[in-house]
Amino acid sequence: MKLITFFKNVSREMKKVSWPKGRELTSYTITVVSTVAFVAVFFAIIDLGITEILNLFFE
Repeated sequence: MKLITFFKNVSREMKKVSWPKGRELTSYTITVVSTVAFVAVFFAIIDLGITEILNLFFE
């Protein structure tokens, strides 16, 4: 019985959610993908730099 009540409450709350429109969703998606790509490139460069510095000392 508690499970049915839970799903009824979830359904009621989901109707209150303000979902993004198509243009907003596209904008948000581009922002997230570009941020993830930037962070990935940033850490790849940092990792490469640290690797090269360690190679100078240990080779």
